[in-house]
Amino acid sequence: MKFSLSALTAAVLITTATLASAQNVAIVNGKPVPIARLNVLAEQIAASGRPVDESIRAQLKEEVVLREIFMQEAQKRGVASSEEFKSQMALDRETIMIRALFADFQKKNPVTDADMKAEYDQLVAANSGKEYRARHILVEKEDEAKAVIKSLKGGAKFEDIAKKQSKDAGSGANGGDLDWAAAASYVPEFSEAMVKLEKGQLTQEPVKSQFGWHVIRVDDIRQAEIPKFDEIKPQIAQQMQQQKLKEFQQNLRDKAKIQ
Repeated sequence: MKFSLSALTAAVLITTATLASAQNVAIVNGKPVPIARLNVLAEQIAASGRPVDESIRAQLKEEVVLREIFMQEAQKRGVASSEEFKSQMALDRETIMIRALFADFQKKNPVTDADMKAEYDQLVAANSGKEYRARHILVEKEDEAKAVIKSLKGGAKFEDIAKKQSKDAGSGANGGDLDWAAAASYVPEFSEAMVKLEKGQLTQEPVKSQFGWHVIRVDDIRQAEIPKFDEIKPQIAQQMQQQKLKEFQQNLRDKAKIQ
């Protein structure tokens, strides 16, 4: 079978056009827009945990096409020659390079399972023991605190007085509720008074701290419940990675010669 030159030429042109179509998202004003641009954006979305379906890819295609249109117009207008553009490009280049530096450090200095388990064991040791669900009313003067205790013994509601009189606006709005916490979470004077109370008991005398005078009530007591290692492993990994990166940054800062 013989092929004419024109048929071969047509076949080559069709094949070339097909390959170009596979490599490009579109051709805008005669300029190809590589599909690699779309793929980079798709990878960024996928890395954030969002699925990249056909609908998302269609949106990304429109975005890269618009970017190319806007880029071409910017080039026509000579935007790239302005000092403002050059300064912004220099800053953006620094940002990208620094981000790449930190990503490279984290890749080469991963947090191991052994590191995370050791951190978890320290967390368990520091948070074992009892937790207290306490309330308090904070006032400025001892006489005020004594008056509060007297009112409570007379039948007044702790929550109502906390909302009206407590200087601690955060807990006061919640009736003095401090939620569950270990004794070590509080200043020593507060903690020492609180741990002497049984469930439902109220301090008989005002407790002084650097913040003022406290009236404390313990609503409940329980053994501290530490989540299992596997449950908080991702959080531990993130925290330790951030700490490693912070130490890396500080080390570079310390070694730098600054005049």
